[in-house]
Amino acid sequence: MTTKKVEASTVTEKPKIFTTSFASVYPFYIQKAEKKGRTKAEVDTVVCWLTGYNPQSLQQQIDSENDFETFFAQAPQINPNVSKITGRICGYRVEDIENKLMQKIRWLDKLIDELAKGKTMEMILRT
Repeated sequence: MTTKKVEASTVTEKPKIFTTSFASVYPFYIQKAEKKGRTKAEVDTVVCWLTGYNPQSLQQQIDSENDFETFFAQAPQINPNVSKITGRICGYRVEDIENKLMQKIRWLDKLIDELAKGKTMEMILRT
């Protein structure tokens, strides 16, 4: 039996989530929140707090079906209080994620999780 030697690729592939459209994931954020008695408006508040989008510009991002990379690249302003978002999401501590885009995506995941877990908006928005 012979074994093949696999050469390491010199091209690093982007994680699939980077090229996934925000619009395709957004309904799942809403669904997760609504299952726990929260609302689409609260999801939108959380997304806008994190990214600086307003409701109209958020809807434009959804309508244009931009991927997560573009969604965050075009975000008006990441909230200055993001350093207060701590804890684990998907097995990683959000404050320790080195890739900045992945960290932004995980911050959003963390905020949606907190919403679904029933935390108050004041706690979620770090006020």
